[in-house]
Amino acid sequence: MTALVLHDYFRSSASFRVRIALNLKGLDYERVEVSLIAGEQKSDAYLAQNAQGFVPMLVADGEPIIQSLAIIDWLDRAHPEPRLIPDDPMARAVALAQAYVVACDIHPLNNLRVLKYLTRDLGLNEQTKDRWIAEWILQGFDALEAMAGDGPYLGGDEPGIADCCLVPQMYNARRFEVPLDHYPRLMEIDAACMEHEAFRRAHPDAVKPA
Repeated sequence: MTALVLHDYFRSSASFRVRIALNLKGLDYERVEVSLIAGEQKSDAYLAQNAQGFVPMLVADGEPIIQSLAIIDWLDRAHPEPRLIPDDPMARAVALAQAYVVACDIHPLNNLRVLKYLTRDLGLNEQTKDRWIAEWILQGFDALEAMAGDGPYLGGDEPGIADCCLVPQMYNARRFEVPLDHYPRLMEIDAACMEHEAFRRAHPDAVKPA
């Protein structure tokens, strides 16, 4: 059995995605908390394994894998069941498109380093920063609401990579008090996911340091 060590931060949405995926796969793994607030991701020891200095990083038998979607793709290939990314070319494209709305179009604009730059370097006040956060979440959620199918999950009848991305972004939206009333399907899907043990055990409240 491959030894898995996940370096993550409890409130990082990219880390939350990977915890969900690991739990859906039923895999045992060790967590190493990397405090983004304390800057531990920029330590020499961490940068020696992850030159980008981001979380999450999954170390599999001593080999580091970075970037949350690359980690999930590796998990799907190394541990194929249950599938999180469909094999069928069209279904795969749909699932990845939904995931990318969050991982490529929403999250990068609202992550910690961008928010720090907006306030520290560009001088935005908190009210303006909050408008920035909401703008990109709402644009992405407008698209995802239209892209959601009829199944209980974004991934269809079973949770998949798109759900691994959606749920952490819903958590972030609530954290930043972004209104969700216009997204009934996304709220239904989020609620269905949170009935699943794999999502509950991955939630920041379940893993935050004491």
